[in-house]
Amino acid sequence: MNRPTYHLSWRAGRFFQRFLQYSVLIVVAVIVFVPIVMLAFGALKTRGELMAHPYTPPVPPRWENIIAILRTPRYSFWPMLRNSLMVMVTTTAGVLVLCSMAAFVFARMEFRFKGLAFQLFTLGLMFPINIAILPVYFVLRQLVLIDNLWGVIIVQTAFQLSGNIIILRGFFAAVPAELQDAAYIDGCNAFDFFWRILLPLTKPALAAVAALTMIISWNDLLVPLVVINNDKLWPLPLGVMQFQGQYGQDLSLVSAFVALSAIPTIIFYIFAERQIISGLTAGAVKG
Repeated sequence: MNRPTYHLSWRAGRFFQRFLQYSVLIVVAVIVFVPIVMLAFGALKTRGELMAHPYTPPVPPRWENIIAILRTPRYSFWPMLRNSLMVMVTTTAGVLVLCSMAAFVFARMEFRFKGLAFQLFTLGLMFPINIAILPVYFVLRQLVLIDNLWGVIIVQTAFQLSGNIIILRGFFAAVPAELQDAAYIDGCNAFDFFWRILLPLTKPALAAVAALTMIISWNDLLVPLVVINNDKLWPLPLGVMQFQGQYGQDLSLVSAFVALSAIPTIIFYIFAERQIISGLTAGAVKG
């Protein structure tokens, strides 16, 4: 094969590869965004308009459903939002504190049965909450944490520990040992090194863990569904499910409630996306 023919064949293969990649990305984008767009359209229509023309843009947009949800106390949107924020923030804080301390011990300290103890944490990845929800419910009932947001927070925190400890351990272990030795020579103890040096150096990892924990906690439905019976304690995912069951005949109202519930997640992900990607990719490079 001569050089011009080879060059043309290489360019054709390159073009086909790019075409295939962009085609797949376009298909995935359509699959992801079409339901979101349809949800927004439905939220800004009346019930009759949604039933008659479900796929057309809302012209003019109807804001009555959104205003009614935000202003009507019986829809309980604001209490559900408050409950979700409380659970998410507390869970994230607990995960960061516990995972960072445990990862520091496994990454920077030596003690007997260290490998065995770490393997016990990794075993937690084999038991998702879906499998363990029944014994978890019995434990929470014995602790009188049913119908209590602390029951949801404790369970969410516990099932986020294993994976995040593994992530942070890799980051903490990548910090040079010479830096720790220099800190000890300067008079730092283990906690000073952890608090003043290690945590500031691993902010991308901490931000990634915090962002992932917040997203998982915010979208969790199973744990609140099992633990919370009192409607005054419902977080938004549970409230959306109950709202759909109660007002399912009015699809435009349901669309408005679901759209309002999704807005905080979308806003948070827009701001957290860079932290998640930079943190996890940095961990991949360091590992």
